[in-house]
Amino acid sequence: MATLRTIRKRIASVKNTRQITKAMYMVSAAKLRRAQEGAENSRPYAEALSATITGLVSRVEIKDHPLLKPRPEAKTAEVALITSDRGLCGGYNANLIRTAEAFIKENAGRYEKIELSVIGKKAGDYFKRRKRAARKTTVNLLRAVSFDFARKAADELTERYIAGEVDAVFLIYATFKSALVQKPTMVRLLPFEFEPGEEPEAARIDYIYEPSAREILSVLLPRQVRTQVYRAMLEAVASEHGARMTAMDSASSNASDMIDRLTLQFNRARQATITKELMEIIGGAEALKG
Repeated sequence: MATLRTIRKRIASVKNTRQITKAMYMVSAAKLRRAQEGAENSRPYAEALSATITGLVSRVEIKDHPLLKPRPEAKTAEVALITSDRGLCGGYNANLIRTAEAFIKENAGRYEKIELSVIGKKAGDYFKRRKRAARKTTVNLLRAVSFDFARKAADELTERYIAGEVDAVFLIYATFKSALVQKPTMVRLLPFEFEPGEEPEAARIDYIYEPSAREILSVLLPRQVRTQVYRAMLEAVASEHGARMTAMDSASSNASDMIDRLTLQFNRARQATITKELMEIIGGAEALKG
């Protein structure tokens, strides 16, 4: 049985740990509200822009634009993966990495080469340890999400696609649903993917475009890629804080349960020690009488 001093040290250690997890929970809870607002505010614009491009393409039937036309003999694909720089957020990073690995495994026969570009230290370290270094790794970025970086990253991916260095670009990130649910999401950035559906009667009106529809698409398509990357970064930040808040709350609860168990163990050990000392005293007294 553990000594009283050992149990007392363990109780103190768990209490210190609980203070840390509670502090991390409060920090993530404070940051989550602003991050959630940013993610939710970015969705209407991104969805409206995608719907505008889809309606424009379906009306004028421009299929030969470089960012619209799929390449039948696609040989190289690039996967842009967004994870966190720090841990202690439950299965958040593991789920995203698992999604990327599943995609690479499933499409190994379709593409001759699949490259990785990573935002976040966790994914970069993971693939580096497994001798699959990413083409580009960016860290310490999600502390302050910047549209300027999203624009640069999106433009780089677009230039690589237009130059023929890659034949398809995919983006993997976590979509924020709630503090308890963060859904790993994969979208195809390039070529632009759209599913024409039933449009309302007002949306079927023919328009006269000035400048031409092709010129409008040349402006909107790169903007769509930038918006998707920026939205993914905002969703990732909100998802990370939500996952960390949930993980730290669970850790604090588990620490409290452990303290209760250790306290009960400490009391039992102390009672056993007291009983033993009493028995020794009584035994000594009886020996002296004899």
